[in-house]
Amino acid sequence: MAHAYLFEGDQGTGKAELALWFVKHLFCLALQENMPCEKCNNCLRIASQDHPDVVEIHPDGQSIKVDQIRALQSELTKSGFESAKKVVIIHQAEKMNTNSANSLLKFLEEPPANFMIILETQSLGKILPTIRSRCQIIHFQALSTKRLQSRLEAEQIPAKTAELLANLTNSYGKAVEISKDEWFNEARDAVIQWFNYLEKNDPQAFIYVQKKLVKTFKDKTQQQFAFEILAYFVKEKRNQVMRQKQSGLENYNRLLEEVLSANQKLEANVSFQNIAEQITLHIIFP
Repeated sequence: MAHAYLFEGDQGTGKAELALWFVKHLFCLALQENMPCEKCNNCLRIASQDHPDVVEIHPDGQSIKVDQIRALQSELTKSGFESAKKVVIIHQAEKMNTNSANSLLKFLEEPPANFMIILETQSLGKILPTIRSRCQIIHFQALSTKRLQSRLEAEQIPAKTAELLANLTNSYGKAVEISKDEWFNEARDAVIQWFNYLEKNDPQAFIYVQKKLVKTFKDKTQQQFAFEILAYFVKEKRNQVMRQKQSGLENYNRLLEEVLSANQKLEANVSFQNIAEQITLHIIFP
């Protein structure tokens, strides 16, 4: 087996889940047909993130910092507490800053004995090429939108809601979780109303940003969600206009272009309110 793996794929494709399954397989005390038993002491402790020889690293705020990697290096110079092997999982590895990535690279060049590291990322291009070259890369494919939608409908989720959810996430579990969240219904309805204002070039769209959207979408994750929901409805209406050969296609293309750039601005720390107001002004007063 390799000493370093890089699990690459979109959110919801099962990277973190497989990483934990892989680690359980290494430590399981009672493999059953070469599968982790999920019941032994090691499997249960790994599942609860309580095994002393399994280290998981998550971003500290917006990034994985060099101090986290240095602490990891110090930890891995020690022998395993309960076994000869140690495993590290670094979640959202694309969030390593330059210093932490270089620090990890030095570690990968001379890894300790009985050591394995699993990096998981949604953005392979943000991982240093020198790190990628030292890892065995495994690509994760998402469920197709139609297959995911069918699975959601089988759970008695209405067809239109299932279609929206399948376009918002690749993860079946995440989609079911969202569908049960009361906030989701409020968020969807809020975006639909905003979209209706934008379609009609109604100046109420600008007031609605502060009156409703800012209060509904409070953190960055929710704000990204708002733009993804809006993009879905714009695409749906644009496709309908194309099929029926109606006028106004250019307007929907322009709105879609504005929405697709919104999350990039959000990642650049432009405020959600400013982005939403900018979209509104660009559409109503082109």
